[in-house]
This record gives sequence, structure tokens and C-alpha cells, in this order.
Amino acid sequence: MRPFYLIFLFCVLAGAVRSQGQGVASFDGEPHEQRQDISKSVNIYPNPAVEFVHIRLEHVNMDQVEIRMHNIIGNEIRIEKERVDEHEIRIRVKDFDTGYYLIALKEDQSKFRGTYKFLKR
Repeated sequence: MRPFYLIFLFCVLAGAVRSQGQGVASFDGEPHEQRQDISKSVNIYPNPAVEFVHIRLEHVNMDQVEIRMHNIIGNEIRIEKERVDEHEIRIRVKDFDTGYYLIALKEDQSKFRGTYKFLKR
């Protein structure tokens, strides 16, 4: 499991992960234009976050999305999430330490995968 975290950390440090709702998305067999449309529809706000961070994904039902959160060194963080509507959830970050966190989103039906960075104040 340790090599996974090293690779994950390398990707973060190499700039493969972008902040403020722009992320690295990968799809299998999807046209390039469609990839850009779906990845552009991901909105993570507010950034920086204080109490909650909202994740909005316009073209995908959030019930179908697997969400994982990691701190900047790769440790997985347990999250409390609440559904706002069909396309939006919010995650409580009030008790998190100040720093950068990574949100990994995965949805199997559309083969959407993306990792996004945000700052907790």
C-alpha cells in the first residue's frame, strides 16, 4: 500500500492535481470533448473552506459517485457527507487541521475519475 501513497504524493507534487474545481479526469473510450465537458462541470467550493466544502457535479448523480478524501501526505480521512440535492453534496471539514486536502471522485457508469485539491483554513 505504501507505493500507492508515494505515487499519489508524486502526482500531487508534480502538479497533476489542480485546485479550485479543475482536476485531472480520465475516461476510457470517451471522446476528448466529452471528457472536458464533464470535468469542467465539477465545482468544489468554497476554496479555501472553513466549515464545509461543497462538491457539485452537474452531469452525474452524486449517489453514484464514490468519494474519498486524503490529506496531502496521502492518509485517507474519514468524512461526514450530506446530500444537498441530486448533483451536490457537502462534506464537513470544520474539525480538520489547516492544510491542503485531496478529494478523489469516481463514478463507474460514466467512467469518470477526478482528483481535486482544496485548502482548509
